Amino acid sequence: MKKARLATLWLDGCSGCHMSLLDIDEAIIAVVQRADIVYGPLVDAQEFPVDVDVAIVEGAVSSQDDLEKIKRVRERSRILVALGDCAITGNVPSMRNRFLVKTILERVYVEGADAQKGIPTDGVPTLLKQAIPLQDVVKVDLHVPGCPPSASAILFVLNELLDGRIPDLGTKVRFG
Repeated sequence: MKKARLATLWLDGCSGCHMSLLDIDEAIIAVVQRADIVYGPLVDAQEFPVDVDVAIVEGAVSSQDDLEKIKRVRERSRILVALGDCAITGNVPSMRNRFLVKTILERVYVEGADAQKGIPTDGVPTLLKQAIPLQDVVKVDLHVPGCPPSASAILFVLNELLDGRIPDLGTKVRFG
């Protein structure tokens, strides 16, 4: 039997959702018996692969780099899961949305700097005007709220998806 291809992606967020994923502890063994993890922080893949069965994405879309990544992930994935409140609502990354990008960058890199004052440009992704949730850019197949979602909720979602079902999250998750 062919194993499912599973990928994870971390956009603009704190990585709490990936930490919660790791909190499934030894249950990860059962997951990797059913799925190959083909991309994510635990895998040494430099390019998001094609033919991904399930892509789990945490974080908001905040930069041009994030925008390009999420579009590529959507094109190459059968099921895209928005994991956590940042991916679903923009949450903490979107707190910057009431300010102009230029104002934020000047405050941090010019006014707030003690040395080498100046807004960096080399190797730094261009920020979008606003941090936005995934569904504002691409089709999302499943939203898993929480800040972060519990390990048990993530494991439930993984098992359901690997069994070929879209999970009913009614009693499993909540925002915040």
